[in-house]
Amino acid sequence: MKTLFLTGLLSLTSTLCTTASEFSRNGSAIKTVSLIKTFRGIAARDYDYIPPYAIEGETTTIHIRENKCTSKGSNNDSTLTQVSNTTLEYLTSSLSTKLIPAVYLIAVLLGVPSNAAVLWMLLFRIRSVCTAVLYTNLAASDLVFCLMLPFRIAYHLNGNNWVFGEAACRTATAVFYGNMYCSILLLTCISVSRYVAIAHPFTYKRLPKRAYAIAACAAVWAAVFLYMLPLTLMQQSYHVGQLGIYTCHDVQSACETVSSFQFYYYVSLAVVGFLAPLATIVFCYVSIIRTLKTHEWCWYVKVSLLILTIFAVCFVPSNVILIIHHINYYYYKTDGLYSFYLIALSLSSLNSCLDPFLYFLMSKIRSQSNTYLTMVKISREK
Repeated sequence: MKTLFLTGLLSLTSTLCTTASEFSRNGSAIKTVSLIKTFRGIAARDYDYIPPYAIEGETTTIHIRENKCTSKGSNNDSTLTQVSNTTLEYLTSSLSTKLIPAVYLIAVLLGVPSNAAVLWMLLFRIRSVCTAVLYTNLAASDLVFCLMLPFRIAYHLNGNNWVFGEAACRTATAVFYGNMYCSILLLTCISVSRYVAIAHPFTYKRLPKRAYAIAACAAVWAAVFLYMLPLTLMQQSYHVGQLGIYTCHDVQSACETVSSFQFYYYVSLAVVGFLAPLATIVFCYVSIIRTLKTHEWCWYVKVSLLILTIFAVCFVPSNVILIIHHINYYYYKTDGLYSFYLIALSLSSLNSCLDPFLYFLMSKIRSQSNTYLTMVKISREK
């Protein structure tokens, strides 16, 4: 009997050693993971299976089965049973429940009347078709954005609890990002128009400005629509069980792996929608200032400073952090910058109340610039 017991014990030990060696050779069978990531929660089904060997051995290593999070239906579960303490602190802090809605409220109070006034002037008092088309689209985009912001304000004041449903959350997210990049692209079109009018006045006079302005606006809206389409297809609202709230674009599931498409989508969004237009705008206004030699120079310096201020306050923080955040998460599985990104994203809403000032400033210098520059070109040719 004693011999049989020892034989069975040795056989069991050999089997365990063989199994352990097989697991160690198979990199996909054992993974060291962080179950709770910043702003990424764990769905309920991810706690169904606790293997015995997860309790023994190294306490910092958790052994899980292959494709645990990517099991069928897991990505569609909107209930997150556990999120990190950092996420809970953000969702319950005065930063997200008081400061961010205060920024949005300022954007609404300033943006709605100012953009409405700009639209009224453009529709009833401005004769320049090219200018009216570009600024009308910019003011309309900002006004729609301001009318959407009350939903975000209610969401944050309600303790980051979204009560309007998943479809409304996706729409609000798409409108939020769409306004940002639509404003950037329209500001770029306005800057290019001013550059051609000042630096190449004869060419500008021969161009079909109405057709070009309409085509440019149509291209901007088409590009923004296509780029925002993925946001309407991704799940944006999640239920956080620890707080009993539904978040909107603030928390994501840790089991939703970041695909190559998502990584390149967000990075290209920042590069194509921010970096390239910024370089174009800087080139345009530097060239304009170098061309001008009279009192007009001072006005264009003010315009340049206003546009750079809009970019520095509204667009640079969110887009730079967006690029760094997705690079860190895609390659290193860390997203510690996401809280800073959400804060910077709220600042981007201020562009809706700064853009009208650009129109009023540009209206001061539009009247005599073409006549003056035509004279300058003629004098230079002589």
